[in-house]
Amino acid sequence: MHSVTDAQPSLSDDIRRREISYLIKMGIRLVCLILAVAVPAPWPVKALLVAGAVLLPYLAVVGANQRGQDVIPPPDMTESNQNEIPRHRREIGS
Repeated sequence: MHSVTDAQPSLSDDIRRREISYLIKMGIRLVCLILAVAVPAPWPVKALLVAGAVLLPYLAVVGANQRGQDVIPPPDMTESNQNEIPRHRREIGS
C-alpha cells in the first residue's frame, strides 16, 4: 500500500537542501579561518580552528554529494500475515 507521504522529495527540494547545508558548513569554515588568524589564542585553540578550516571543505563536499541520504523512509504501518492469501490473488470458490 502506498500513500502520498511515501514519495521522495523533488529534485529541486533536494538540491536546495544540499546547497543550504554546504553554505552553512563553508560559513563555519570561514569563521574558523578568520578566528585562527585574528584572535590571539593559545596554540591548542588555534590548532583546533585550523583543523576545522582544513577539514570542513571535505565534509561540506561529501555532504553536498549525498543525494537524498537525509530522507527517512516512513515506517510500514501494515502488518503482513504470510499465511494469508492476498485478496487480489484469491481464486473464485476458495
